[in-house]
Amino acid sequence: MRPNVITEAGVSTRLNQWWSSIPFITSGVILICGAIYLVCLLAGYDIDSFDQICFLPSAVTSHFQVYRFYTSVVFHGSLLHVLFNMLALVPLGNELEKIMGSLRLLFLMFLLATTNAIFHLIIAFLVVYNPLYPVPFLVDKCSIGFSGVIFSMIVIETSLSGVQSRSVFGLFNVPAKWYAWILLVLFQFMASNVSLLGHLCGILSGFAYTYGLFNYLLPGPSFYSSIEGLSVLSVCVRRPGFILCTGGTTYGQLPTYSNTSTAPSALINGNFLRNITSWTLSRQTTTTQEQKDLRFPGRARTLGSAGTEPTTRGATGIQQHSQS
Repeated sequence: MRPNVITEAGVSTRLNQWWSSIPFITSGVILICGAIYLVCLLAGYDIDSFDQICFLPSAVTSHFQVYRFYTSVVFHGSLLHVLFNMLALVPLGNELEKIMGSLRLLFLMFLLATTNAIFHLIIAFLVVYNPLYPVPFLVDKCSIGFSGVIFSMIVIETSLSGVQSRSVFGLFNVPAKWYAWILLVLFQFMASNVSLLGHLCGILSGFAYTYGLFNYLLPGPSFYSSIEGLSVLSVCVRRPGFILCTGGTTYGQLPTYSNTSTAPSALINGNFLRNITSWTLSRQTTTTQEQKDLRFPGRARTLGSAGTEPTTRGATGIQQHSQS
């Protein structure tokens, strides 16, 4: 008789399974940022070479170089910089993409990159030209990295989870509404050459989104349906990791902290699915006003499936380098 043999999957198998579980847009952003860093590395780019693509407030206003809004997001200054940012993006993008859908998350990233840059410009020039204590070098400070968008996504995911507290690296719990602010302070002390203003504007954009200040900029479901139906995008839409925006149940309104569990969220210890499940079981029928909320339109679905549930992710770190 053949004995029962239990074998563990190899490292390559586990990596393939992990990578295949990441949705389409999230994995695409990781590949793009990684490829750009690799090309810069092979081409001999160093930190001082990014002055033409980084976010530089003085260059944006004097030469109207709006392209810096987006080039500064996908370029990174070091291997650790791109590694930490992409590891932080995996759980955040995974949760939000499976809830919003792939195209809606792509639009959200574009919107957050734009609003982060606008907030950055406004605050930088307000500080420079304030009569009390002007700081002229702030408009000449060059920033790159995806961290600003990641901080926005942290705020949005934290608000969407509805938890009352979150764990900071598993060391201590903090009120959920202060979670992003505490991370901001910690990374300013833990890492050197970090863009305080870039992270701060990311948090501000995240709160502006969750409070509905960008609602007039958000397209309706028909917009995403028409794009998903385009023949030129059929190859992308049929990818296993692509999540449609037009499926699943609509849970329109953001849950409040008062009716949710006090456990930390999924990004730290894996309780997000349990919290969301308990919330949906006790939730009443959505109203017409809730169904029109475009910020969190409900769970999306993968092509050919009935729905997609959020999955649990582990904790990751975040770091952004600011070059001057």
